[in-house]
Amino acid sequence: MHDPKGGSFWFDAGAVCLDFAHTGGEGRYAVFETLHEPDDLGEWLAQPPLAAVMTVPVTARELTAAKALRQAIWDAAHARAERRQLSAAAVAAINGAASAAPLVPELAADGTTTGWAPPVRATQALSTLAREMVELLSGPLSGRIRECASDDCPLVFVDSSRPGARRWCSMERCGNRHKLRALRARRATDP
Repeated sequence: MHDPKGGSFWFDAGAVCLDFAHTGGEGRYAVFETLHEPDDLGEWLAQPPLAAVMTVPVTARELTAAKALRQAIWDAAHARAERRQLSAAAVAAINGAASAAPLVPELAADGTTTGWAPPVRATQALSTLAREMVELLSGPLSGRIRECASDDCPLVFVDSSRPGARRWCSMERCGNRHKLRALRARRATDP
């Protein structure tokens, strides 16, 4: 992830749909916006792990739909992390996107690699992301959707660690900041 103040850090949300939720947003999260134009959405979807290279250009309507889905995923993930009821609007938006035809996997001629069967449209990729969110919210990892334990970090992730003890979006960022604060506090109180 890239911080608008400069710098970047490694962040794995544990699910592609949650990675998508972190591509920007509204209000105070507008500074993190990465999906300015339809081509930006196409470029994001083409990156691994989804690697859905569009064979049909992304439209402005699909970009608008993508941002609505992103907000719904964000809202639902935070509600689940806080053990709150999901909003009807978020559920409806996720279900609406999931109802479209998803990406169709295709085995390559060599029989060892896969891709997506053409045509590859943004609507299909959004459906695939929405279906992943449906599975996440209703599956065994549902109770492991967490918000970063840092006071000033709103990132959400799936804690897939064996003990289920992940607290930070990234040890490189928030985890290290916490450790540094704790060290400074200990040093300040040591005689």
